[in-house]
Amino acid sequence: MDDINIKQLTLAVRTIAEEKNLPEETVMAIIEQAIAAAWRRDNGERDQEVRSELNVNDGSAIVYVAREVVDEVGSEAHEISLDEARKIKKDAEIGDIIEEKFTVTSFGRVAAQTAKQVVLQRLREAEREIILEEYADKIGTVVNGTVQRVEPRVVRVEIAKASGIIPQSEQIQGEYYSVGSRIKVYIKDIERDNRGPQLILSRGNEAFVEYLFRQEVPELESGAVEIKGIAREAGRRTKLAVASTVPGVDPVGTFVGGHGTRVQAVMNEIGDQEKIDIITYDKDIIQFIKNALSPAEVSKVEIKEDDKRAIVHVNEDQQSIAIGRGGQNVRLASRLTGYEIDIVQVTATAKPAAPRKNIEDSLIDALENNDSE
Repeated sequence: MDDINIKQLTLAVRTIAEEKNLPEETVMAIIEQAIAAAWRRDNGERDQEVRSELNVNDGSAIVYVAREVVDEVGSEAHEISLDEARKIKKDAEIGDIIEEKFTVTSFGRVAAQTAKQVVLQRLREAEREIILEEYADKIGTVVNGTVQRVEPRVVRVEIAKASGIIPQSEQIQGEYYSVGSRIKVYIKDIERDNRGPQLILSRGNEAFVEYLFRQEVPELESGAVEIKGIAREAGRRTKLAVASTVPGVDPVGTFVGGHGTRVQAVMNEIGDQEKIDIITYDKDIIQFIKNALSPAEVSKVEIKEDDKRAIVHVNEDQQSIAIGRGGQNVRLASRLTGYEIDIVQVTATAKPAAPRKNIEDSLIDALENNDSE
């Protein structure tokens, strides 16, 4: 490509627009930017005010170079003297911005390369922007996608016309993603960085679980039950605090479903390796903390409101259940309730043998009473 033929460019506008699903005006604007960049490369300076207009009819372009009319010219690229300005525009005055016109039909090799790079880069950006605009109002929803590529740190997923990534932090731990498989993904965000906009997807966040339950529990829509909080370690365990707004409605039972069908439907999507604890929310923080530590049985809870801490007393046989594997149960209960929870083992009473003796005594008493009757 020794030079850039503008006639060919103008003919390509419609084809590019159709191919990339972009409006023709957008493609035109991109090519005009590229022509201005190429002209600057061949004839001007980097920060010069240059714009261009394509003439679709004759395949030429007009480049406009803007300069300010000044008394004394310091920079030829940005300023023009009054005499010179009046040759272009008779009534020019100091302080005016004068645009000088140049007709262009082709460019040299280096400028042509510049133009080509600008066109390709801007087209990619415009294409992605248009696609992502369609998804801006889908943030916070779950869509179906196809696994495109599995990389060490991200999984690339194709969703209809767009594609997005599931970063490692948003994946379900231990979940296997195979190329071509269909998966549900939560649209978390659109991230804009130097590489252009990117759809950030998730399967590991709390909102994904909430969305799945919303599909299974119609009472959430009607407002009979509500989710008060979710704490999740994807692939391991999720704790869901639920409440009912209607007297007589059992919130936990509503979420579990008959024979566990509702909770099972959610687990079918996120994987059976993830345990789901559905607990009853309580306005009383002590009762809420007890519920949150389920399945452990709690003896006593002391609240230190100043530093949002709770000291939880449990019997020896309940301690490991309350803490959970790797501290998971207590960690999730803390996140769910908003209190830092310390588990303390209750010390055994001094006379462990007493209850058995009492039982025996009462049995003997009962027998003796029977005999005497």
